[in-house]
Amino acid sequence: MRNENYYLILAGGVGAAKFVEGVAHVLDPSCLKIIVNTGDDIELFGLQICPDLDIITYTLASLVDEEKGWGLKDESFSCLSMLKKYYDFDWFNMGDKDLATHIFRTDLINRGFTKTQVTEVICQKLGISAEILPMCDQKVETYISTSQKEMHFEEYYIKYQCQPEIIDIEFKGIDESLISKDIIKYIKEANKIIICPSNPIVSIGTILKVKGMKEALKRVKNKSYAVSPIIQGQTVKGPADKLMRFKGLNVSCVGVAEFYREFIGHMVIDIKDRDLKPKIEDLGLKAYCFDTMMVNLEKKRELANFIIDL
Repeated sequence: MRNENYYLILAGGVGAAKFVEGVAHVLDPSCLKIIVNTGDDIELFGLQICPDLDIITYTLASLVDEEKGWGLKDESFSCLSMLKKYYDFDWFNMGDKDLATHIFRTDLINRGFTKTQVTEVICQKLGISAEILPMCDQKVETYISTSQKEMHFEEYYIKYQCQPEIIDIEFKGIDESLISKDIIKYIKEANKIIICPSNPIVSIGTILKVKGMKEALKRVKNKSYAVSPIIQGQTVKGPADKLMRFKGLNVSCVGVAEFYREFIGHMVIDIKDRDLKPKIEDLGLKAYCFDTMMVNLEKKRELANFIIDL
C-alpha cells in the first residue's frame, strides 16, 4: 500500500464514499484528510444526524451496507418501528445501530464537543485512521423551497423523491460558518486535492460556501482535481442534474467544470464523454478521460490509482 504524505478529499455522500473506499485501498488511509459536507445534517427526535459524515465513516470502517449503499450492514429497525407508533413519520429510515451513532453524537454535542471533535472520537472508536473533518463546526442546513412548501433537503430527497418543482435553495446558517485553521493548513500542504463525484450544488457547493473555503482553494487550484458526477448528461445517483439545471448550468461534465473552474486545475471525466474533453480544455483546465463508473471495488481502486498518478 502506498504512503505518500497526504491527500485532501472534498466529499459528499454515496458517490464520494465509493471513491474514498477506492483511495483507502490504494493509499494508507492515514494519508487521507476528508472534508465532508454537513449541509445535509438534520435534527430528528432531538438527535443530531449527519448523513454524509455517517456514510463516509461507515464506509471507511467497513460497516456500510454495500447492497443499499447507505446505513449499516446487518441492521435492524426495531426502534424505528416503535417510533412510528408515536409519530406520524415514515420517510427517514434509521436503523438500530445507526441510531446508536446519532445518540452518541448528540450526547457529546450536548456536553460541549464541537462537530469536529465528535467526528474524531467516532473515528477513534471505529478504528478509522483517516482524518474525517466536517466542513465547519457551525450548524448549516440546506433547505429547498418548492411549489409545495419549503423543506429540508433530506425531506425533499427521501420523502418527495426530488419531484416538486424547485423555487429556491437556501443554505441556512452558512453566513455564520467559518473554515477551520486545520482545513486551511491541509489545503495548503496537501500533495493533491481531489473533489469527489458528488452533487456540485448541495454537496461540494455547500462546502465551497463555507467562509474562507473558496479563497483557500483558489490559491492552490493547480493541484486540485475534480471528478465529474455527470456522465452523458445524466447523474449517476441523486438530483444533481435537476439542481444544476435550476442553477442555469449545462447538465454535463462541461457544466461541472464551469462550476468548479475557479478552484481546480484538472478535471476527470468519464470515457463516454471523451468528445467533450476539448470544451473543458477551452476553460483553461487539463482534462483526463477514464472509466468513472465505480461498480465494484476493483473499479474504485482503478479510478483512485489513475487520479493519484496524474
